[in-house]
Amino acid sequence: MEFLSPEFLGDMLGALTEGEEGAMLWHALDVQPGDQHVIKRRFSALIQGSSDLLERLQAAGIDTVIITGTATNICCESTARDAFMLNYRTLVVSDANATVSDEAHNASLNALFMRFADVFTTAEVADLLAQPTRNARQRARP
Repeated sequence: MEFLSPEFLGDMLGALTEGEEGAMLWHALDVQPGDQHVIKRRFSALIQGSSDLLERLQAAGIDTVIITGTATNICCESTARDAFMLNYRTLVVSDANATVSDEAHNASLNALFMRFADVFTTAEVADLLAQPTRNARQRARP
């Protein structure tokens, strides 16, 4: 496979073009009313011209991003690096990201872990998210 072959470019553009099959949400994703949907036009969701995600995060006062998706070594890593450079606490979920091979996936996770993000499993992130609730319940007890 050539990096810039017509097939490769078509697949990549399809993943970044609204309405194309490659840009569609996974059919089994549990989308709920009220869920926000961000259109992303570049590998990184945070690079200028890609989406309005940065503005949404800033407006909501969010200081932490949790990265999941595909491809670990392309879109997910690009977004994680940009999030770090924009001073967000960046968490990458190791078992909720995927790419074409375990080798590429693990290389990307290692590169991110060394400088740009904390890397956790889904269970570890769920535990982190539950901690404020646990702490609030403990403070409320007499």
